[in-house]
Order: sequence, then structure tokens, then C-alpha cells
Amino acid sequence: MKAYMIERDIPGVGAMTGDELCGAAATSCKALAQLAPKVQWQHSYVTGDKTFCIYLADDESAIHEHARLSGFPATKVTPIAGQIDPTTGDAHAG
Repeated sequence: MKAYMIERDIPGVGAMTGDELCGAAATSCKALAQLAPKVQWQHSYVTGDKTFCIYLADDESAIHEHARLSGFPATKVTPIAGQIDPTTGDAHAG
């Protein structure tokens, strides 16, 4: 499976209550269950009017199918080429 960053334009998402976010997650999971094992949700970051979601999927078309089934837009889908964090620099610190 490949990793993808999905940017979703959802006005006001950052102001949603915990219960509303719970409902949104449940809706997403219901769509994921229909597509399993082609798509897996890793986690999402919620901002004022967007979410940034990390998914694993067989291909980009599976991401768009999840968006269609869930009703949450996949405004921009970007394949993830790699991952770094602060410990990545430790490899050269010796």
C-alpha cells in the first residue's frame, strides 16, 4: 500500500465539538469498511477549515472512492514519498 496526504476543505471543521468529530469519524469508518482492505485511515489533523488526513491505499482511486462514499471531499491528494522527523538528523551526528 502507498501512503497519501488528503487535504479536505471542510468549512468550520476546527470549531466542531467532540461529539461532531466522533460522528464524522464514524461516517469515515463506515465508508472504510466498505472498501477494506483497499484503504486504511491512519490519522488526521484538524485545522480551522481543513483536515489533513494520512491514509494508506492501494491507489489514488481508492482515496477518491472513500471520499465519494463518506461525503468528505478529497480536495487534494498527494502521494507521500517519505517521512522525516528530528531523529532523522541523528544519523549524521556521529
